[in-house]
Amino acid sequence: MPFALTALIVLIPLAEIATFVIVGSEIGALATVALTIAMSVAGAVLMRWQGFGILGRLQRELETGGSPGRELAHGAMVLLAGVLLLIPGFLTGLLGLLLFIPPVRDLAWRFLRSRATVMTDFSFTSYRATRSQDSHIVDLDHDEYSRTTPGKPGGSPWRRPELE
Repeated sequence: MPFALTALIVLIPLAEIATFVIVGSEIGALATVALTIAMSVAGAVLMRWQGFGILGRLQRELETGGSPGRELAHGAMVLLAGVLLLIPGFLTGLLGLLLFIPPVRDLAWRFLRSRATVMTDFSFTSYRATRSQDSHIVDLDHDEYSRTTPGKPGGSPWRRPELE
């Protein structure tokens, strides 16, 4: 595991504990717990509210043929923000609240856009254009196929009698 990731895994909980102690000594233990619960509830509400807005903008972007990269990134950041607010802690909560602010997400998107590749070609080719040229494949349309053959109850012209 890289050193930076290990350091984050160790330092973030220690920083959260220190923040709890400082905030608890200033406003009291009960108020600290109430504030932590309120932040978690706010995270769930904000995630739902902003998530629906982002889904609507994403749908409009796709309908107009634009690039959905920004809206997808905003959706991922709103999801991350909600998760950070659901985690008990003031530092993760503060980071989560910051990610709910659209200008902060735009700043993060500008940073990520230069480091990410967004595929915008969502065209699909039909099956007929990409079918195999293998001589062992029989390509039938729906109107050319039937489960029974006239004159042979339950038979198929493609079945080999020696395999039955």
